[in-house]
Parts: sequence; structure tokens; C-alpha cells
Amino acid sequence: MATDQYTPRRILVTGVGANPGFGLTRSLIRLGHTVIAVDANRLAPGFLLPSVVPRVIPLADDPDYPGVMAHLCRDQAVEGVVAGIEPDLEPLTQMVPRLQGDGVRLWLPDASSVRACTDKALFHEVLTEHGIATPRTWQPQDIDQVPDSAELVVKPRRGHGAQNVHFVRRREHARVLCELVPEPIVQERIHGSEFTADCLVDRTGRASVILRRRDLVKAGLATVSTTFDDPDVRDLVVQTLDAVDARGLCCVQGFVSADGTITITELNPRIAGGFPLTEAAGADLVAQMVNGLFGLPVDHSRLTCRTGVFLTNYIATLAVGDVAELERTVAAKGEAP
Repeated sequence: MATDQYTPRRILVTGVGANPGFGLTRSLIRLGHTVIAVDANRLAPGFLLPSVVPRVIPLADDPDYPGVMAHLCRDQAVEGVVAGIEPDLEPLTQMVPRLQGDGVRLWLPDASSVRACTDKALFHEVLTEHGIATPRTWQPQDIDQVPDSAELVVKPRRGHGAQNVHFVRRREHARVLCELVPEPIVQERIHGSEFTADCLVDRTGRASVILRRRDLVKAGLATVSTTFDDPDVRDLVVQTLDAVDARGLCCVQGFVSADGTITITELNPRIAGGFPLTEAAGADLVAQMVNGLFGLPVDHSRLTCRTGVFLTNYIATLAVGDVAELERTVAAKGEAP
């Protein structure tokens, strides 16, 4: 087997209907790889990207998910799998022996690390144990302990993609929302300059961290962002990665308050939706991820970027048309040799 980073691979990417998986697919295509693009939504926009092999799969919590994924990997001669959304992480960690037995490479943290990142209450516990500043967090049954003056965020304990996230100023409102939000937690709201750190942690535990300010955020996505550097932020991000034993490609989010306090709010063990800015500013993020995925050394010298580079996002219409015709087009792409 070839051992250079330029070898074209057949890589399966999950969640191509969401921003991270969609962007990752585009980046892999530009690098010359063939992407088997999968999603539970038959109209996922990633299915329309040129040259992809589109496939509809069950939701990650469907009992058929493991069997469908294993069959798809064999049928499409998949060499590596990368999760683009959080729900796929837990079943994929359970499938590692099965898929590796078929020659499929994955680069995931272990199951306990995935749980620590995807369970916001557990994430709070882990960071608190390591002395890392993170928002105060309460379970619904402890809501009477919330200070009267606290600004609050009510969100799903295992949510993703900014779904069912609500900001309130009164404890009574948080109490009502806890009846409506699935498996809720309550956290104090943090103010300041919000950031995302694009991270790649190699198999020895060495991490590269690229920082982006989230200058304007809409529905959980940074529509305007700018690269920057801050040694204190980078150090705290690395401490966070160590605390949860992160591996591979991931992103950390947090705030720098007006008084300089740095607070970590979450760690997602998958690529961030705004990573194209990191690559545009000079970091070879996806190519180095592919290196690590296939057991090659990660070149951390190529995981730096220029500061002061900005990116603006907007929603564009990718396709409008007849559903049946689109399904026929996607089916034809999937059947093509």
C-alpha cells in the first residue's frame, strides 16, 4: 500500500446534509479523494456535490445502522470513515473492530472520550475536575439552586447543531423550558468574544490548535469569523483536549470575557462547520487529518495559519426542482462505476 499523503483514497463521510460534513466532503474532493457521501436525509445537499457516491443510510440510533454501514463499506471498497455529525460517533466507536476487520480505517477517540464530549453534563464534570473554567451547569431537579440574577441557557444534554437552545433571564422561564426541551440542562450564559479552535491531535497526543473568532453567529453557525492567536487561549484548549483524551480532528468552543477570563463551553469530536477559514488562512487541516487517518505522520508545521484573515458565510440555494427527479439523479450517481 502506498504511504504518501497524495494517494487518492475512498473515504466515507457521514452527515453530508450538515455544514461540517458538507464542507469536509468538498475539501476531500479538492484533494483528489473519492467520497462516499452518506446521510439519513434523502435530500441532503452533499449528495449533489460533483463526483460523490451518494447513499441514504438509517439514523445513527436505528438498529439497522451498523449492518447498513458495514455492508456499504464492503460494497464501496471504503478505505476510511470520517463522522461529520455527533450522533454517528457512538455507534462508529462500537463498530471499530468490525470495520477494521474489513480493512476500513477510523480515527476516533475511545468511547469514554466520545461520551465526555457529547454529554454536556458530563463534559462540565470532567472540565471542573481538571480545573478548567466552564459554565456553571444545573440539572432540572437542581434548578432552585440557580442564582436569581443569572442569565441562563437551556439546551439538550446531548444536543448538537444549536437545536432547541434557548436563552432566558429568569429561573422561572428556565423551569418551563425544562419541560419542553428534550433531556435538558441549564447553564449560565457567558458573554465575551466567542471563539472556535480547529484542532488535530495526533496518535501521540500532540495537538495543533488554530483559533477563529466567531464575530457574528446565527443559529449556531459563525457567519463572520476571523483568525487570531492568543497563547493563553491555545494553552487552555490544549488542556481541554488532554482532559477528555481527544484524538483526531475536533473543535473546541469558548469565550474570552472582557476581563480576560477564558471559558470553555464545548468540545465536538468532529470537524467544525467553519473550518474552511482555517484552510483558507494556510492550515493544511483536512490533508493532515487524512495522513493521520491512514497511519501516516501528521506534519504539525503545516497546521499554522495567518492571523487577521476573515470569512463570511451566506445561505445559497443549491438546487430547486422535482423531488422524484432528484432522487433518480442521486440513484444514478450512486450506481455509476
